Amino acid sequence: MDFLAKNNEVFKQRRDLVCSMLNQASGITCPTPDGAFYVYPSCAGLIGKKTPDGKVLKSDEDVVSYFLETEGIAAVHGAAFGLSPHFRISYATSTEALEDACQRIQRACTALS
Repeated sequence: MDFLAKNNEVFKQRRDLVCSMLNQASGITCPTPDGAFYVYPSCAGLIGKKTPDGKVLKSDEDVVSYFLETEGIAAVHGAAFGLSPHFRISYATSTEALEDACQRIQRACTALS
């Protein structure tokens, strides 16, 4: 297998892993993109939810701030790209780091009420 084909398959597997794991997170839906190295999951199901400390998530910016503050996950709010209520996550990193990040996002979503 040549370099490009091999790496294309690796990134496809990472993309599929991220989409699958994010789709398991309560309040998130993540369509599978055709290209690029990032996904734009919808966090519409998290808007209006309360964090464990009682803060209401009012926007995608609130959601990514919550992920950063509680789980150390850096994501970009979709409003920065005109894509509210979504957020952007890159999958151009190791599979292990992606699994860990998605587990943290799942945990953060589960903690909301």
